[in-house]
Amino acid sequence: MAEIAQSSASLRFSGDDLDPIELTRLLGGEPTSAVRKGDLRTYPPNQPPRIALHGFWRLSSGYEKGDQLDHQIATILKTLTSDLAIWADLVRRFKVDMFCGVWLDEGNQGLGLTAPTLKLLGDRGIKLDLDIYYEPPESEDGLEPE
Repeated sequence: MAEIAQSSASLRFSGDDLDPIELTRLLGGEPTSAVRKGDLRTYPPNQPPRIALHGFWRLSSGYEKGDQLDHQIATILKTLTSDLAIWADLVRRFKVDMFCGVWLDEGNQGLGLTAPTLKLLGDRGIKLDLDIYYEPPESEDGLEPE
């Protein structure tokens, strides 16, 4: 089986009543980005600021070459609180997911997550959300191969 080209993972929280300062304190880790509902948010960075329609808190791994997804997810979760009562409260109050991107450079690729990483997600009640990207190469005539 061929290798995964790259992967990324982001733990995301969203909700109308989300207070990024409170969430940061409860989780015990700093977000990659966060905003309170009604505050100005600049995303993507080259766009003008706009008012956030809901609160948002995200901790991202960044992009890594190859199949690093299991490591990225585990690293994010291990840097935050292990108190499952806090996690239960947060998943009750907010929409929470681990959003992952996987980029393929060839067809018929696969990836897997280890049981300990799946347990970290499951114990915390975190939904795993995968986006898998593949753009087949163009043939010499500019058309996609059949």
